[in-house]
Amino acid sequence: MSIPSIRRLAGTLAAVASLTMAAALPLPLLAAPLAYVPNEGSGTISVIDTALDQVVAELPGGSKPRGLAVGSDGRWLYVSDQPNNRLQLVEPGARKLGATVALGESPEGVSISPDGRWVIAALEGKNEIAVLDTKTGALAFSIPVRGKNPEHAVFSPNGRLVFVSAEEGDAVDILDFTSRKQVAQVAVGARPRGIGFLPDSSRAYVATENANEVFVIDTANFSIVARIKAGLRANGIAVHPNGKFVYVSNGGDANVSIIDTASNQVVGTVPVGQRPWNMALTPDGKKLYVANGRSNNVSVIDTASRTKLRDIAVGKLPWGVVIR
Repeated sequence: MSIPSIRRLAGTLAAVASLTMAAALPLPLLAAPLAYVPNEGSGTISVIDTALDQVVAELPGGSKPRGLAVGSDGRWLYVSDQPNNRLQLVEPGARKLGATVALGESPEGVSISPDGRWVIAALEGKNEIAVLDTKTGALAFSIPVRGKNPEHAVFSPNGRLVFVSAEEGDAVDILDFTSRKQVAQVAVGARPRGIGFLPDSSRAYVATENANEVFVIDTANFSIVARIKAGLRANGIAVHPNGKFVYVSNGGDANVSIIDTASNQVVGTVPVGQRPWNMALTPDGKKLYVANGRSNNVSVIDTASRTKLRDIAVGKLPWGVVIR
């Protein structure tokens, strides 16, 4: 065997050994941020090590996992199990299911408060937001919304507001979380979906799937300050940690648009897989992970060069990505 062949073989064996060791480690011991991908078609959660860009575990996720939030200490995942109308707790360290919490009809998007105390879930069938207390593991209260068929419920980074996309109401419901009530409703384009905030909570970006636009909302006075043309079937939203760029997944175009927040203009487009849905960025903002529902994979985008680095095979019908 030639020396170059030996070197290639050694490199391959080292890579295999690295992946084998990663798969054997408890998830909390892995150093890199982990990306959790709920696969609604296979009832699993794929776990990606973002340093290796490899799946290092497949967790059980309930019958149809969609929305997902990671607890502040990483011990628990909170996953909406839509057909069973409940929140499924998953223990990633032990790689097994935990308790369940009854929520109400058709839970979808899930998010966690910045302080890690509260987990919220949008209930499509009840037109309300269910709130779980992570200290007790029990349902604490619910907040009704005016819009019909809420899909995403997202905390502002300062924890004061919750924005809810009313999928069939063509509006965003705005909740004051401290007072536990709705304080405003903002009409947007048809079928609002993903929501993201600037790091200082000053503006929210809302993708509207049937209008193919992103609406920018001032969170101080709840007014629309910009409408940005996106791609076909604009869906997921992710905001760069520096606040300078917003990423929009376009389900009908199989790509991601990049918005410059200073100009509110699209400054780039990156092809990904089929039906890109919800997305997440690494904490340093260097990589964007995009769930491609019809391709059964996750595309990884280098945010500096605005190019796709690779696709990572996951479970069936991945719904989104959450990184911790």
